[in-house]
Amino acid sequence: MSARDPKFPGLGQRLVLAMPFLWLVLFFLLPFALVAKVSLSQSVLGQPPYQPVFDWHGLSDFLGKLRQFSADAYVGLTQDPIYLQSYVDSVLIAGIATIITLLIAYPFALAIARAPRRWRIVLLLFAIAPFWTSFLIRIYAWILLLKDEGLINNALIVLHIIREPLHIFATNGAVVIGIVYSYLPFMILPLYAALDRQDKALAEAAADLGATPWGVFKRITLPLSMPGVIAGVLMVFIPAVGEFVIPDLLGGSETLMIGSTMWNEFFANRDWPTASAAAIVLLVLLVGPLALYEHWQMRSEARG
Repeated sequence: MSARDPKFPGLGQRLVLAMPFLWLVLFFLLPFALVAKVSLSQSVLGQPPYQPVFDWHGLSDFLGKLRQFSADAYVGLTQDPIYLQSYVDSVLIAGIATIITLLIAYPFALAIARAPRRWRIVLLLFAIAPFWTSFLIRIYAWILLLKDEGLINNALIVLHIIREPLHIFATNGAVVIGIVYSYLPFMILPLYAALDRQDKALAEAAADLGATPWGVFKRITLPLSMPGVIAGVLMVFIPAVGEFVIPDLLGGSETLMIGSTMWNEFFANRDWPTASAAAIVLLVLLVGPLALYEHWQMRSEARG
């Protein structure tokens, strides 16, 4: 009996390799195709609130309905300034929150990576402990903390730091606070993984050669941790751009993020094509740079 050629995997290996692709097809490509189809449809008063609806009555009927597709929803996005403002505000709020999250998470991850090994699991458990509580409960808790009569303002007044309550709740600042708090573990974990894999001998050798602690961090620790930084930034920024719950609960009337705008189009205005077009544009804006970065990284590795 001849040995199996390693270049041709068996059925079991093929199934294992096919599972991620099957997952992507079922839970990404098919929903994406449905949303794309709705974005090219026309809004109507009915159920569902768009047309054409594809009921199979032969090839001619199918082709006729295909001709009803139009880009009116995408044109509408360019004509209404609320959508452009929603995209800009979403990127700005998510970007600011991501930077603050990175500045907070990096020292935490570095401290965990440099802690004695027996304490690292405990510290990581503390880092992910907020996940043990319902997301909504945690956001509602921030409402009680940030209100004018909340715990933070009362504590600052008692300590004579301020005389009048700070207006934090129902502002963009409150939304940034909620995003930073909610997504902080997503930044800590990839940073810790990158920092923990670093060879400690490199930092020791640099110190022996006269490098200051800041020089060691700048020339060795930070550059080697960049894969974790990039992964953490992507894991925070991408979901934060489309966040809906946090702006809805902590934001005010001036808070305008694309997640809330799409929700209003879907459920208040019943304009599913426009909401779907907004979702497709958001996906392209987020996935496009990721694809370009992945292509650049693969070319860099090939040249290296």
